[in-house]
Amino acid sequence: MQLNQPTITSSGSLRPTHVEVNLDCLCQNLKAIREKTSPAKVMIILKANAYGHGMDAVARHLAPHADYIGVAVLEEGILLREMGIGAPILVLGGIWEEQIPDFIKHDLTLTASSVERLQQIDRAAERLRKKAIVHLKIDTGMERIGVHYYNAHTLQEAALGCKNVVTEGIYSHFANSDADDLSHARLQLARFNETLHFYEKHSLPTPPLRHIANSGAILQLPEATFDMVRPGILLYGVYPSDEVQRTVVVTPALSWSSKVVYFKVTQPKHPVSYGSTWQSDAETRVVTIPVGYGDGYFRAMSNKAQVIIRGVKVPQVGRICMDQMVVNLGADGSGYNGDEVILIGQQADQRITAEDLARWAGTIPYEILTNINTRVPRVYTP
Repeated sequence: MQLNQPTITSSGSLRPTHVEVNLDCLCQNLKAIREKTSPAKVMIILKANAYGHGMDAVARHLAPHADYIGVAVLEEGILLREMGIGAPILVLGGIWEEQIPDFIKHDLTLTASSVERLQQIDRAAERLRKKAIVHLKIDTGMERIGVHYYNAHTLQEAALGCKNVVTEGIYSHFANSDADDLSHARLQLARFNETLHFYEKHSLPTPPLRHIANSGAILQLPEATFDMVRPGILLYGVYPSDEVQRTVVVTPALSWSSKVVYFKVTQPKHPVSYGSTWQSDAETRVVTIPVGYGDGYFRAMSNKAQVIIRGVKVPQVGRICMDQMVVNLGADGSGYNGDEVILIGQQADQRITAEDLARWAGTIPYEILTNINTRVPRVYTP
């Protein structure tokens, strides 16, 4: 099975647009998260091509240091198993009955989000003569998958009656643990704790892995740590929001760069790119960069984005095209064919972050990172 693999390979020279991922940086981020949340286990979230960083290389590098792996869909879990990853893997998303045998055959942990699904898992495991590992999903205020907290006892009771299922964990998910106002997050936490009281009330052992803390909660809700935490974007060195408390120091692992492919002098009142949305009032120098929205550099950033060339931030002008975009160096600007162009990262004392791109695009850094197309090669260091 192939999933999110590069779509272009060549024995020759590729275009210079590429992403660089510092694997040691990922390890240092994981170490910082462990220090913050110890003795809890850490589930590293590798969904969506490891947040755009490349699942294959990231998984191989981090899996030996992780207690658990989290993915979104069955296909991601199977891919990891086919890579030889032996760590426990929880598929966090919803499932269909016909998928259940594949979960069990590949030793993937299932999310049991309803009594019906749980019973289907139990029957499938019986047919396969194997034990299925499940984590019960409780909806404490997200309104996605999961049994509502006020009906959680129905799922918990059903799990007790399943002979072919091992209930290893119980979990929920915060809607806004990265916000400045944590009132809703604390309400969700209270509901989760209320759900856990079921086991004490009935003198039953609690599932060994209770977890609810995502990146925001790791940073500012230490009381939500429980037995395991689930860092997603924080693992990759990006904070989940501007307002979140930065109680763990992490470093972005991903940089994105290209090179100038064309230089020209543009005359006054000569519109640039599709739609003629930008023109200079005076003669100016512009360069073309071989990157566009087909690579995941959002068209919504047109006439807003900046890049770094020769240590100077310069504006992108005109509409961003599918495969190219134009940058204005100004009348006296410097930049020529072959010069490095920083899209995300640092050059000299100037830096551009995924958060910057998100602001220009009117979105969040999660979307920026996960939308870097697989035709953009990933290069890994050290």
